[in-house]
Amino acid sequence: MIYLGADHRGFKLKEKLKRHLLDNGYQLVDVGTDSEESVDYPLIAKKVALGVREDLNNRGILLCGSGVGVCIVANKFKGIRAGEARDEKNTIHSRSADNINVLCLPADDLSEAETKNITKLFLDTAFSGEDRYKRRLQQVEEIEKEQ
Repeated sequence: MIYLGADHRGFKLKEKLKRHLLDNGYQLVDVGTDSEESVDYPLIAKKVALGVREDLNNRGILLCGSGVGVCIVANKFKGIRAGEARDEKNTIHSRSADNINVLCLPADDLSEAETKNITKLFLDTAFSGEDRYKRRLQQVEEIEKEQ
């Protein structure tokens, strides 16, 4: 399942991405927002993070103006590894090395085509499973336990 959310600045792009994902057979839950009326992004990011945390096989996609705010919020939740992605190289590395499970997109800076491409890479790229990356993710989990 994909949990999809955006604030008002990401709303239009979220709607285009939503249609694209549904047209390509993905199952998703749209947690909002439903218009360009101003909303607070932390509440949207929380809903996506909780949806992903229910089953860590789920994925999340968040959009806000910069991609940064929603990323900060999503990373507050244990088990969530959110990363902002702006290009192909960054997206592939974020999945293969850091195994991100929530993609954060800067709606102000990406075209519809770039958003679709980055999202496809996020969904299609597997974690490499290399020992060094596994070790680092285990360290992240240990840090989470300390909190």
